[in-house]
Amino acid sequence: MDLLNTLVDKGLRRETPTRAEALAVLATGDDDLLDVVAAAGKVRRHWFGRRVKLNYLVNLKSGLCPEDCSYCSQRLGSKAEVLTYTWLKPEQAAAAAEAGVAGGAKRVCLVASGRGPTGRDVERVADTIAAIKDRDADVEICVCLGLLSDGQAARLREAGAHAYNHNLNTAEAVYGDICTTHGFADRVDTVQRARAEGLSACSGLIAGMGETDQDLVDVVFALRELDVDSVPVNFLIPFQGTPMADEWALTPQRCLRILAMVRFVCPDIEVRIAGGREIHLRTLQPLALHIANAIFLGDYLTSEGQAGKADLDMIADAGFEVEERGAATLPEHRRDAVAAAGGALERDGDGGRQEAAGSARADLVAVRRRGAGTDLPPNA
Repeated sequence: MDLLNTLVDKGLRRETPTRAEALAVLATGDDDLLDVVAAAGKVRRHWFGRRVKLNYLVNLKSGLCPEDCSYCSQRLGSKAEVLTYTWLKPEQAAAAAEAGVAGGAKRVCLVASGRGPTGRDVERVADTIAAIKDRDADVEICVCLGLLSDGQAARLREAGAHAYNHNLNTAEAVYGDICTTHGFADRVDTVQRARAEGLSACSGLIAGMGETDQDLVDVVFALRELDVDSVPVNFLIPFQGTPMADEWALTPQRCLRILAMVRFVCPDIEVRIAGGREIHLRTLQPLALHIANAIFLGDYLTSEGQAGKADLDMIADAGFEVEERGAATLPEHRRDAVAAAGGALERDGDGGRQEAAGSARADLVAVRRRGAGTDLPPNA
């Protein structure tokens, strides 16, 4: 296809595709799906080889969030029967992180529910980072605490954080449809604060919330304009007890097209397959590794993922390799940009066609009952 040849050429040159080209990727048919994956794979391999970076989530504080994000099992008024607990002690969090690192994770992502952290919360997280670094000085730390205020990003960086995550989630034009307690601009502001203080910016999206193709393209172009270093692509987990419990529009083929579109728009950026991959990609997960260069190992914040060993086997069986601790994730030009901003330098080493909705698979949504906040060992 001329479209795919054009997108590969642009991806190898780091040239942004047009919005029309991005929409055309989402509009391709199932007969062209493998061609789309192969084209995105050429771009992925050019910038990231066959490496897969493993990230590991530690939920520091679960549930009881005052925000009303419709997709979230921890939201205000959620009736989802997820784990709820207050802040983990630093040693508890460090033990959970250690399990993920032992399983092969290169980055640990520390997450806490809430609108945004207080000064005391930031100090709690600083103590947690210190506890993790005491066990493993070289592990990358990403923090996700919600909306940041003045000085907080700088304090987290000083404490040893490498990156900060705050997802845009969906397009600005429809953000009010999924949340009313804060706005799209608030999220953009936090991503910009993190970057300004030298933290590597991590920000992504959630697909499957009833958005159009145009909405998907808009949010991905917004991420490109923010110049983030990593883009986690989540696929909605429709928890019972949330307003989006009946949103089952995704198919495995649709998920692959979305990932490919993200890769073409963000050719040299870490694209991470995040929450919901087991539910929506299902047996096509290995194909997604030809597009994305990172995944979360094991479980998510409030839901269970596939076994950590199954993740590792999937990577090996698909012909990929786990990214080693000493290897740099990002291409050199992006590492130089992070360093120039004062951040930690990685070491070397609507439109669109309508398609059939996915079938409801609530049987695949497993609430997390192990790991952080429980007495059971984590999945890593």
